[in-house]
Amino acid sequence: MSDGSGFQGFHSHSYDRDYARPLFRVASFSDSGDEQENHVSSPQVRSHSTSRTASSKAVAPSRLSLSVSRPSMKKMQQVIDEKSMEEEEMELMKEKYAKLLLGEDMSGSGKGVCTAVAISNSITNLYATVFGTCHRLEPLSPEKRSMWNREMDCLLSICEYIVEFSPTVQTMPDGSTHDVMATSPRSDIPMNLPALEKLETMLLGILDSFHKPEFWYADQRNQSFNESKKSFQRSEDKWWLPEPCVPDSGLSDRMHRELQQKRDQASQIHKMAMEINSSILSEMQVPLSYLETLPKSGRAGVGDAIYPYMSSGDQFSPEHLLNFLNLSSEHESLEIADRVEAAMYVWRRKASTTHVVSKWENVTELNADGDKNLILASRARSVLLCLKQRFPGLSQTTLDTSKIQYNKDIGQAILESYSRVLESLAHNIASWIDDILITDENARKGHKTRMQKQVFSQISPQR
Repeated sequence: MSDGSGFQGFHSHSYDRDYARPLFRVASFSDSGDEQENHVSSPQVRSHSTSRTASSKAVAPSRLSLSVSRPSMKKMQQVIDEKSMEEEEMELMKEKYAKLLLGEDMSGSGKGVCTAVAISNSITNLYATVFGTCHRLEPLSPEKRSMWNREMDCLLSICEYIVEFSPTVQTMPDGSTHDVMATSPRSDIPMNLPALEKLETMLLGILDSFHKPEFWYADQRNQSFNESKKSFQRSEDKWWLPEPCVPDSGLSDRMHRELQQKRDQASQIHKMAMEINSSILSEMQVPLSYLETLPKSGRAGVGDAIYPYMSSGDQFSPEHLLNFLNLSSEHESLEIADRVEAAMYVWRRKASTTHVVSKWENVTELNADGDKNLILASRARSVLLCLKQRFPGLSQTTLDTSKIQYNKDIGQAILESYSRVLESLAHNIASWIDDILITDENARKGHKTRMQKQVFSQISPQR
């Protein structure tokens, strides 16, 4: 992008930079938009260029004149095409930047969402545009990688202007000192943003490493009935994804070890992105609209089946409670998470009337001072953590959705949405690798069975 764009906060970076949870909202920031018409040279320009070349080379043969004019015409056409692409890209960026400033309200009446929500939606929608159709272990196409790098550079560059003031002493040339307010990046941004950028680079590096794999994919819709019975049996919620295929004897040991290493790496990235996302969400203010919907009592929130386990004696195990509930689907897990989280805030609000607690994360059963509400709130939080660990693909709770929707802090919006989409990408990569490993295991078992049958047929007595 040229320096004369005039857009504050949008830098001209280079194009070469790379939830388990469902996407919160899909904005219109990363829509492909209306394609601009390509500017091509007119016939007048071409004839004028040809005549000028012919007149300057009048003494040369006509064949030589044509050979000289063709490269010049091709070069001129290439320059015109590049200029038209730059103009088209500029118009597209203007449109996206306008949607961002208007808060997704194209009427201009000021009824759009706040800037923080618009930026969060922009990152979410960009992820859906670039990675929404990626269901295979393969490198990103150059077009998608360029789009991701270009627009993420623009959105993340906003963080460079989010600063905080701190008092400092400035020494003047004459030796005198003055107290001034100096600016520095807000503490949460340099602490989380470099880590997220590193995780993004690692995830895209994993995809780039599968440029020449030993496996491939087959579309289930194009397979015959007999072939589909022998192929990888996928769960019903993933029937539309392409099925992985491996050689009849399975993958090589080298590829198997590499897949396992990449799978472990993606799992670690997923955990780190989830921790960053959870910490940012915990710092967001709880919306008043959510507090107004809380039940009157924590017992009514969790239900009569869960409350006895949470209020029983000194011995409490969240693992034992989840085993008792026997959750079998993500819908049931999310419902329990919403109920436990709502009850936790009810107990915290009741405890805050008699206890002053600076950080609820530091509340344990040992320092609860005998207050039953504090004990129940601490146990509810442990149940939530255990539930998220047992179901890493759990969707956002009602509270998390409300925080994102009503958040007005732009820095928190960028960090939350960035960590959320990286969390989703890491979970997807780990899931794709699991499919390959399962297919490889089935192929190895089938090959071993066939070899045993072949050996048995050779040593069996002939009749």
